[in-house]
Amino acid sequence: MPDSKQAAHPDIKIAPLDTKKPEPLWDLIEKMGFRKDRGYFERSMERQEAGELQVLMALTQGQTIGYCLMNWQPKYTYFKLNDMPEIQDLNVMRDFRNRGVGTAMILHCEDLARARKHTSMGIGVGLDSSFGPAQRLYIRLGYVPDGNGISYDRKPVVSGEFRPIDDNLCLMMSKTLTTGLK
Repeated sequence: MPDSKQAAHPDIKIAPLDTKKPEPLWDLIEKMGFRKDRGYFERSMERQEAGELQVLMALTQGQTIGYCLMNWQPKYTYFKLNDMPEIQDLNVMRDFRNRGVGTAMILHCEDLARARKHTSMGIGVGLDSSFGPAQRLYIRLGYVPDGNGISYDRKPVVSGEFRPIDDNLCLMMSKTLTTGLK
């Protein structure tokens, strides 16, 4: 199967984080000024070691410019029931946005899912305006709302329920993966 992310973005390399040498991730997180505690990423690396997810790094010209998680065991019920891996926590350094980095990471994740014989992929996106570019990107790449409304921390929000508008309030989306055969 052709490597779609390299064909579309030859200057962007996507590679799994070497959990024995996590310094590029720590440096990136510091540069991005994230509020997440270090324990979140340490747990992600432990889950990578256990084969539950992959921490993927985006690089260009030797510089780490983004990351995402490819979660093979998402907790969101709809994805779990439909055997869908989930792309999570996709982030690109501000100076490298709108240059195809997010697209390259998503295409790479889709290739990984196809290699494991998955026929669909899931992704969640926040609802406030700061997620507007991501919302537009996911739709442009073929992701559609999964029809289950919004979720908070991957659990459905029911009518009348109040939740804070933060990173945990998401619209969950899915995409049918094509095999690339014509």
